[in-house]
Amino acid sequence: MKKTYAIKADCANCAAKMEETVKQTAGVTDAVVNYMLLKLKVTFAEGADPKAVMAQARTNVRKIDDELDIDC
Repeated sequence: MKKTYAIKADCANCAAKMEETVKQTAGVTDAVVNYMLLKLKVTFAEGADPKAVMAQARTNVRKIDDELDIDC
C-alpha cells in the first residue's frame, strides 16, 4: 500500500534526513520526499498498519529536529 503525506521541513537537507529516517522505520519498504511539493510518499510492507507505522515514523523524525513534522 502507498500513501502520501504532507510534511514540514525547512531545508532540503532536513527533508533528505526525514526520507532516510522514514525508510528505516519498521513496516516501511520505501519512502520518497518531494521537497518542492513538501510531500512524502510511503510504501508500506504487506500487513503493516499504516497508522501505527506513521506514528513511529513521526516520532523518529522529530528526534532529528523538532521543527520537522509529518501530517498523518
